[in-house]
Amino acid sequence: MKMLFVAAGSPATVFALAPLATAARNAGHQVIMAANGDMTPVVTSMGLPATETTDLPIKEFITTGRDGKPVRIPADPTEEAHFTGSWFARMALAGLPRLRELAERWRPDVIVGGTLSYVAPLLAAGLGISHVRQTWDAIDADDIHHGAHAELAPDLASLGLDRLPEPDLTIDICPPSLRPAEAAAALPMRHVSAVRHDGRLEPWMYTRGERSRICVTSGSRVAKDSYDQNFVFLRSLARDLAAWDAELVVAAPEEVAGALRPELPGARVGWMPLDVVAPTCDLMVHHGGGVTTLSGLAAGVPQLLIPKGAVLCKPALRVADRGAGITLLPGEDTPEAVSAACRELLEKPDYRQRAGELAAEIARMPAPAQLVPVLEQLARN
Repeated sequence: MKMLFVAAGSPATVFALAPLATAARNAGHQVIMAANGDMTPVVTSMGLPATETTDLPIKEFITTGRDGKPVRIPADPTEEAHFTGSWFARMALAGLPRLRELAERWRPDVIVGGTLSYVAPLLAAGLGISHVRQTWDAIDADDIHHGAHAELAPDLASLGLDRLPEPDLTIDICPPSLRPAEAAAALPMRHVSAVRHDGRLEPWMYTRGERSRICVTSGSRVAKDSYDQNFVFLRSLARDLAAWDAELVVAAPEEVAGALRPELPGARVGWMPLDVVAPTCDLMVHHGGGVTTLSGLAAGVPQLLIPKGAVLCKPALRVADRGAGITLLPGEDTPEAVSAACRELLEKPDYRQRAGELAAEIARMPAPAQLVPVLEQLARN
């Protein structure tokens, strides 16, 4: 069978879909993963065939409206969620022509799109085939979907639709105990860390040292000229923690790492595979990104989550409510609060125990290979 997986414009969206796509390919199916052009090297690094949806990077859709004029991220949390849906919708429309051309030549039997890959249901509806939504993380996307519906309203009629189609099936990688009570029905699937292995493993990456190890990251999309201030956030965190009597590791793309190393002479800074490094850590401190959070939970590591963006706040708070970490919301993340939270997470064993319970819950969820027969059945219908 032919299965088309649709990621988006950031590495995390590729990493989240790669385990199921790989499982389908290992089962003997033909698999192609689509993503923004600058993400195709990330897709191929996962050992998967890649095709481009659009030449434009994700930043273009976040910062530019349909009219070509600059747009700004709203400060109000609900408006920010709607805004997120609107630019993901614009990205979907930009990618639709190329995916239609692909479909005419390759004819997929089923389409698997990520949480906000709105081009997937649009394409599936036009082809009359099943669409599966696989979540990228534990983010509650309902408000984001509302924003996408509003953005796409003028376009749906021309596509022969009266609304954005709902998926035929949802696969959720969020641990059941962290799912909102009102969440729609979904099949669970275990989160499996899939990261880009661009370098050789070093012994320190899989070996615990004598001191406590703290991992600081702001995700795979952070850049020195970041429009969302994630670089400033990462540098500030790393500087504050560098003075501690702990081993500091800073996971960041090489461009960012090169700018940070002179300021952090005692830290390990740069590319590192979180699936290897996380189990050796005593604490993870980060921006609340969905894939980063799940990678830490799967490794049973306590976390300090400082969500950078309104859509990340609710899932971060659920981790804190579960007792596996501490969440500092925007405005709460003063240096003093960050320091106090880190000390509490390192000194109180309850956090590691709760994180370990979540790791065990994740390990009991069905592996991606167990979901492949479900995709096969949908493809036959």
